[in-house]
Amino acid sequence: MGHFMPLTLLLDLDDTLLDSNMDAFVPAYLKNLAGFLLDRAKPQQVIRELLAGRSLMFENERPDLTLDDVFNQYFYPALGIDYAELQSELDRFYDDFFPSLKEFSTPRPAAVEMVECAFEKGWRVVIATNPVFPLKTIEHRLRWANLPPEKYPFALITSMETSHFAKSVPAYYAEILGKLGWPSGPALMVGDEPILDMDSASKVGLPVFWIRPEGKSLPELAQGTLRDFLGWIQAVDLNQLQPDLKKPEALIGSLQSGPAVFDSLIRTLKPAEWIARPLKDEWALIEILCHLRDMDVEVNLPRLEMLTAAENALIAGQDTDPWATERRYIEQDGPSVFRDFVVARMKLVEKLKSLSAADWQRRARHTIFGPTDLQELVGFMAEHDRTHIQQAMALLKVIRER
Repeated sequence: MGHFMPLTLLLDLDDTLLDSNMDAFVPAYLKNLAGFLLDRAKPQQVIRELLAGRSLMFENERPDLTLDDVFNQYFYPALGIDYAELQSELDRFYDDFFPSLKEFSTPRPAAVEMVECAFEKGWRVVIATNPVFPLKTIEHRLRWANLPPEKYPFALITSMETSHFAKSVPAYYAEILGKLGWPSGPALMVGDEPILDMDSASKVGLPVFWIRPEGKSLPELAQGTLRDFLGWIQAVDLNQLQPDLKKPEALIGSLQSGPAVFDSLIRTLKPAEWIARPLKDEWALIEILCHLRDMDVEVNLPRLEMLTAAENALIAGQDTDPWATERRYIEQDGPSVFRDFVVARMKLVEKLKSLSAADWQRRARHTIFGPTDLQELVGFMAEHDRTHIQQAMALLKVIRER
């Protein structure tokens, strides 16, 4: 018997687990919300600014802003309303009025069967819905699907409060895997949207299953109804569902999501947790972030410049671990280190996005690894990131369990 690796199953919500008449739901939602804020702003203004804020969320690529940050920085000033004042009113809207929108959706019996089957098998189940709504609304919709979050221990439910990217940015999927600690083993995205679910998840190397709408077909995909999926997943060899993290787009998504995962970790950090070293010879969180920042600034960015400037460049291996002591990482200021890391990483991601297919294949010689190419070297960068995310999560777990 080989070691059993549980499947990480990402499930879209609307028109996958729940029949949602989005063409009726969204206008009704906007109209209700605008009516609720009637004494604060004109309905057409609320709707206009809400839609504008929503499209900013779809476009966000900054790993240090959640979609909630992006929306709030735009929406409240646009209406000239104080955020704190309105926040409690919006909470009341989502608690008391939002449930009346249930009439625009119908549960799918096969969805409950599928989720129960997944938990029985010990799989990790993520609700991977486009995170442009608050968590409260997503939890309501899960209840409408007869999948109440109170009953089912979902590993993660993506929402605007915690996600940094919408599904239109493939790093959305990499961020999910990062927040789960980059689990090894098979993973699968199941959804109904050809672009946002299938295409975007495939770009970061995730295997996909398409919940096909009536009368549609995409020949190259595993596809069918929810019932078909139940049969398919029982029959498929899960080893065939290993994510392929080595393709250029997957590497970009992985590197773009790294700071987003750290952003979520440090938002809840107590000052003492930045510098805690519970395990002998292990770095503190501040040291991990300083290391990632300096790696990008002094190793990764210069390497990319060198590789794209010269054919078969010679790259020297560097031992950067002593920097932690030499540069007294432990004494640096956490939030500003993180900001500098984000700036460097966004430069790195921009540079990678600008490369041509031929650039990715550019040869190089590495003093330790020998003959290599740009794609393999970027693969090492992404793997290095994932290792330090796992290290940071393990560290925080030890600190918080003491």
